[in-house]
Amino acid sequence: MAMLPLLPDAESQPESQPKLIGIARLAAAGESVREGHNVEYFTLGTRSLLSRVVSARQLPFTWAINPYRGCEFACKYCYARYTHEFMELRDGMDFERKIFIKQHAAGLLRSELKKVKRGEPIAIGTATDPYQPAERRFEVTRAILEELAKHSGLEIGIVTKSNLVTRDAEILRRVSEQNRIFVNVTVTTVDIELARKLEPRAPRPDLRLEAVRQLNLAGVNAGVICAPVLPDITDHPRDLEALVKAASDVGAKYIYANPLFLKPCSAAVFMPFLAEHFPALVDGYRKRYESRAFLPKGYSERLSQLMSALRQKYKIGNEHARRSRSAHIEVSQMDLF
Repeated sequence: MAMLPLLPDAESQPESQPKLIGIARLAAAGESVREGHNVEYFTLGTRSLLSRVVSARQLPFTWAINPYRGCEFACKYCYARYTHEFMELRDGMDFERKIFIKQHAAGLLRSELKKVKRGEPIAIGTATDPYQPAERRFEVTRAILEELAKHSGLEIGIVTKSNLVTRDAEILRRVSEQNRIFVNVTVTTVDIELARKLEPRAPRPDLRLEAVRQLNLAGVNAGVICAPVLPDITDHPRDLEALVKAASDVGAKYIYANPLFLKPCSAAVFMPFLAEHFPALVDGYRKRYESRAFLPKGYSERLSQLMSALRQKYKIGNEHARRSRSAHIEVSQMDLF
């Protein structure tokens, strides 16, 4: 297969263009390994896989691993689109069309795990889904899990919207023999038609819930994340109750929810989507998010109270939630490389 560069190499750029450095330079040197369906995969040389989280917020993990950069699932609300800007890819749609595969991941992780101290949680999938379609071919996540299975005393959380995670049930079980590991399957709604609009290339919600069942039957702790909760779209009590009931029915160990936050780069994609599919909500969203990325504290508190009542009603726990909250929440630039 012919290998074509995505962008000119930094050394060959005209003097009128700024010289690329860091991750932007590595991305520019990437080679195309597939093109089609408006999605292209590129190799990405990287010097580090395990990244320490640096954030002013209190996050539930110390280290982050993202096997890929970009995500093909194309979720309309995705907050991580801005991460492609570090590679000088500033079209928000590039995040779902140009997927970068990190090379030599397992080898890098092998040496870097020495930095992790006992009690420092590792989150896999903070900014890109580790089981997106690229994983079927490139198996970067699988290689990472194989390496983790050789170590002990680690706390690991995985976040995914894909039932492909069940492919690795046996490896995950081996990892769990000497480590604490939780698989967090994101389900924003049980409404299949709505999910197809919000997350057009992700597996159906019923398939994700079945993955939760299969993982727990295989001896791997798995629960459900409802994140983000979208005001006036997925936050109706009857809809959240349907999701909690479905999670209980498949034996999820826990379920919790986080409301939508909307960064400018995300709003650039989400707001036109809203105008097309939910035009009556556009003005309300503009008012809610015009001066901030997060909803008021009161909204989160009401959501938390509702979820607590629903967990009690359907007898689904949240005892694992504190240590498994490696969900898609705002993270800093440092934990994306």
